[in-house]
Amino acid sequence: METFAVQPRDMTCHTLLYAAHQAFRRDLDRLGAAAAAGKGRASHVRAGWENLKEQLRLHQELEDGWLWPRVERAVAGRRAERAVLEEMRADHARMVPLIARVDAAMGAAGQGGDLPAAVRELREALERHLLHEEMSALPLAESVLTGAEWRALTAEARDRCEAGTPLFVPWVVDGIGPVERSRFLTALPRPLRELNRVMWEPRYRKRRLWSI
Repeated sequence: METFAVQPRDMTCHTLLYAAHQAFRRDLDRLGAAAAAGKGRASHVRAGWENLKEQLRLHQELEDGWLWPRVERAVAGRRAERAVLEEMRADHARMVPLIARVDAAMGAAGQGGDLPAAVRELREALERHLLHEEMSALPLAESVLTGAEWRALTAEARDRCEAGTPLFVPWVVDGIGPVERSRFLTALPRPLRELNRVMWEPRYRKRRLWSI
């Protein structure tokens, strides 16, 4: 299945990347609201958090393992541009203990600390990172990578991401507005849109992630 066989220099790639960023923000806002209401340890909230962690892991793995190394080769010798990529990796590393703190605070007895504060700290750190990426790193990547390099990247990513597509697609469109939903789904191949309509999204909804 040609899951992510897209042309990265057009709005398709832009749409996929930024839709994932918005989904990260949305889910942390949901977790923050649940924590503030004293429902942060409810089973469906925990399930939503586990899914969010996995989506973050895959996203960062794609960037650190495949995207940023290609950009680094393209900007070899240009210190300012290389510094942007080093900051991206440092941002990812800084989030590891913040995610662990949320995990601890969501422990069965809640002995890991203040969950609302832990979620708030992670949300703020993630927002800083996403804005930095959207304003600096992604425009840099789009400016220096050739179409062939983007195609090689998507070919590598496709095999790794194939198993997660049935969850990624309905996760992104969960609760978003009709315009954004249409823009995201239109960026996908038609067979994937149909699979999402008849199978993936109904199955995703049954999980009731984040419900309390």
